[in-house]
Amino acid sequence: MQAYVLIQTEIGYSLKVLPALREVSHVKRADGVIGPYDIVALVDSSDIDGIGKVVVESIQIIPGVTRTLTCPLTEII
Repeated sequence: MQAYVLIQTEIGYSLKVLPALREVSHVKRADGVIGPYDIVALVDSSDIDGIGKVVVESIQIIPGVTRTLTCPLTEII
């Protein structure tokens, strides 16, 4: 299962958060974006609980991260 995680950071922290985020084992990609969120990360895990664990235990603890929004991918079109 995969999910996009939208991440807000403290002002001036995006460039510090990105390298740390890219070191998280289940983060497949992380990119800076413009808008209400500063970074979008693609997270991969075996199930939704695993994704939640990655977000809470590995992403939200990175210094400078202030808020996350997890958007699980779906096959429904």
